[in-house]
Amino acid sequence: MSKTTRATLALQQAGVSFTVHSYDYDPNAERIGLQAAEALSADPSSVLKTLMVLVDNKPACVILPSDQEVNLKKLASALGGKAAQMMKPADAERMTGYHVGGISPFGQKKRVATVLEQSAFEHRQVFINGGQRGLQVKLDPRAAAEVLGAKVAGVV
Repeated sequence: MSKTTRATLALQQAGVSFTVHSYDYDPNAERIGLQAAEALSADPSSVLKTLMVLVDNKPACVILPSDQEVNLKKLASALGGKAAQMMKPADAERMTGYHVGGISPFGQKKRVATVLEQSAFEHRQVFINGGQRGLQVKLDPRAAAEVLGAKVAGVV
């Protein structure tokens, strides 16, 4: 497995300090983020999942703890919209250039509005997908928010 992806390159170019962690990805896991947390021996609230959504039919990205579910009404409100829905997996792959299970908010093909769940800041460092299945980057959530230009809000 290559540890260099568009996500890790984007972080390097932005001068962000991070470490790369690989694990055995289980494509049959019921909840991919929780499987990653278990494989990394990490607190599930510190392993963040990246979801692609549509807010008022515009693409957006939300990053939240793997043990939480996004509240679509709160998400829409955080981005000044009326309604939000999950993006279809094929559309998410096309838009980001990543495969489902390996979607990173970093280095996506097209930059979209991004929301980072505020509870991520309860951790000094968090894991976020590194751009391929079985690859996570560990970094300060403040650095992640800054490099992504993410809005920080409560969306769970």
